[in-house]
Amino acid sequence: MVPALRVRTVEDRPERADGEYVLYWMIAARRTRDNFGIQHAAERARALGKPLLVYEALRADYRWKSERFDRFVYGGMRDNAAHCAERGVTYFPFIESKPGSRMLEKLAKKACLVVTDDFPCFFLPHMVAKAGRVLDVRLEAVDGNGILPLASSASEFKTAHSFRRFVHKEIRPHLTAFPERDPLHGVDGAPMPPGASEIPEGTGGARRGEAIWEEFFAGSFGDYAAPKKNAAERGSSGLSPYLHFGHIGSHRMVGDILASWDPAQVTPPDNGRREGWWGLGASAEAFLDQIVTWRELGFHFNGHRPDYDRYESLPDWARTTLAQHAGDAREPCYTLEELDDGATHDELWNAAQGELRREGRIHNYLRMLWGKKILEWSASPEEALDNLIELNNRYALDGRDPNSYSGIFWTLGRFDRAWGPERPIFGKIRYMSSENTARKMRVREYVETYA
Repeated sequence: MVPALRVRTVEDRPERADGEYVLYWMIAARRTRDNFGIQHAAERARALGKPLLVYEALRADYRWKSERFDRFVYGGMRDNAAHCAERGVTYFPFIESKPGSRMLEKLAKKACLVVTDDFPCFFLPHMVAKAGRVLDVRLEAVDGNGILPLASSASEFKTAHSFRRFVHKEIRPHLTAFPERDPLHGVDGAPMPPGASEIPEGTGGARRGEAIWEEFFAGSFGDYAAPKKNAAERGSSGLSPYLHFGHIGSHRMVGDILASWDPAQVTPPDNGRREGWWGLGASAEAFLDQIVTWRELGFHFNGHRPDYDRYESLPDWARTTLAQHAGDAREPCYTLEELDDGATHDELWNAAQGELRREGRIHNYLRMLWGKKILEWSASPEEALDNLIELNNRYALDGRDPNSYSGIFWTLGRFDRAWGPERPIFGKIRYMSSENTARKMRVREYVETYA
């Protein structure tokens, strides 16, 4: 059974006893395996003796919509259609040609209940809340975002250290409550409703995401903790876009890492220590700290702070120091258009922006530098935040995500502490420079590739 802590009733209407099927509205966990949402829908279908209809849509009007993002979703839709066909479950893809189709309402009219994904970011919370008001049947949202359910925390955490202490205290029972690998067993397919869309060729998808993970886990995972000295070499798994679009879940990766690990043999500390408490090697612990601590820190923050994307959500100390330096001279000062074009005096920053535009990503370390320089070169810290959000969400495949907002706001002090010495523009915000970055790692090949 899906843990009760992960199931939220959006609108407490009764189930429709004479409904024709259980409807799973797939909006965030866009995969058919290792997915608490589709597992819950399948459980309800079996309990009610009804078939299951999986409905995955792509809106025509979401902000920052682009061919790059749509193609990534198409790849996932094709994989989902193929796997549902293998299991005899009806999969209904719908690609809006114009806003206002109301397809969800049409499908829900014949549903016993509707199950969807709980996701604390972008337009999805508002869309689900609106659906709860409009649909005339029970709507439940299932949290499959991370190892720790969003409902397990009572408020947001200010730092990674404080969240890590929470992880140490709370994670053990959730390590034995993972989603089923293949939850569609014993479920019948519903008759295909009219109006399904043909799915164009795509670039993302669960099959590709799982293949990338398996290759990474069998290969460079063992060197994950080693310092990365060449900016032209990828130092990460490359899975962030697949996590964002829900084509793979963190449970799959954490499960593989802990497959031969016995949690009963390890007693987590209570001091927020970053490493050494899993009883695993350095690379495994470094990766787990990223995917459990840092990734889920952002999800829990967004889940408790609807203003997660607003300047006012920065910690008091950060807004204070930025306000004290708001009048500092900014030379140079670039417009959004100049930043977008990579038309600055800094060739390393231009290369990072070039990689973002060309490939929809930035090297992990250089992404931090990219954000810090936008703070330095924008007319105000508020404008810097607007520029960061716009450029990241316009181009990044993993943009519009809690983890992505964590990175953006970290640039301005979220999840960090005050640093010295106090500097112009930055005040007590952590400072980074291209010169120091070039001393830490080889950047020439990277610049030649992307600038």
